[in-house]
Amino acid sequence: MNMQNDLLLRAARGEQVERPPVWLMRQAGRILPEYRAVRAKLSGFVELVQTPEKACEVTIQPVDLLGVDAAIIFSDILVVPEAMGLPYELIEKQGPFFPETINRESDLQRLHTVEPEEDLKYVMDAIRLTKKELNGRVPLIGFAGAPWTIFCYMIEGKGSKAWAGARRMLWEEPEMARTLLTMITDATIVYLKAQIKAGVDLVQVFDSWAGILSRDLYMEFAMPCMKRICDEINEVPLTVFAKGGNHFLKDLATLNCDTIGLDWNIHPQTAREIVGNDKTLQGNLDPSVLYGSHDEIRKRTKEMLKHFGGQQHIANLGHGVYPDIDPEKVKTFIETVKEWK
Repeated sequence: MNMQNDLLLRAARGEQVERPPVWLMRQAGRILPEYRAVRAKLSGFVELVQTPEKACEVTIQPVDLLGVDAAIIFSDILVVPEAMGLPYELIEKQGPFFPETINRESDLQRLHTVEPEEDLKYVMDAIRLTKKELNGRVPLIGFAGAPWTIFCYMIEGKGSKAWAGARRMLWEEPEMARTLLTMITDATIVYLKAQIKAGVDLVQVFDSWAGILSRDLYMEFAMPCMKRICDEINEVPLTVFAKGGNHFLKDLATLNCDTIGLDWNIHPQTAREIVGNDKTLQGNLDPSVLYGSHDEIRKRTKEMLKHFGGQQHIANLGHGVYPDIDPEKVKTFIETVKEWK
């Protein structure tokens, strides 16, 4: 199928583009009243993720309503531990919660290998449906959580600021930690490959909690997992986003990926100097800028674009869009990127 707008794919591959493509992390979500209307008719977030027709509908909303250059499949990183045998709930205003966690060696027996077309068929069905509905208008992005981030939730069972329990396990039970990380990595690879087979055009690995590890711990425990994923996923362009990982950005630059996502805590030119010229960079406007006036948003967006230089750049925020941001402000950000020369 011919892609009507292939800007994202060309930018990810490092090809010349007329302008940087633009999309937003968490674009298919709470900022849109249309999304909230769909979700209100269901029992909650998990049902929305597991209902392919509805997941497809909210995936496409930002393409229609905001004018982004890509859709990202509506799902959650925590579908992987659930598929491995550790179910989760999403508690309103609190976040994810795992009734059971992994605490000792014997808990690993509860986990099993993942068969994506069985355990995660609802995601594959949502991808196939979305590809059909998009009809080549824009690329569809697939994703998974990075093994370290998934490990954090499986150990602690809910969100945390310090993830002390997960980090403690790296020191007290390093072999068990490695075993679990390997199991998650295996599941992530088969999951991403299944998404690609179902039709996604590009994939992103989200290491949301990368930044709580020192460089030494990241290199010892998380990096081997990331390396395996990057080496084994080569069918479509791959983006790695390690939030808070600027202290090992030079190491991330050695990964066999096409794009490195940046949070807002690094200057684009500094990132380019560290990463070098053979990768595309994605990001990295501070999401809080979208609370500013329309003029301020335009100004900050243009500054960011200028620093990245227009090529080998995918315009995005440095993390997900905040749920209480005005969609009109988001449109200003997107339109500023699209008008930029």
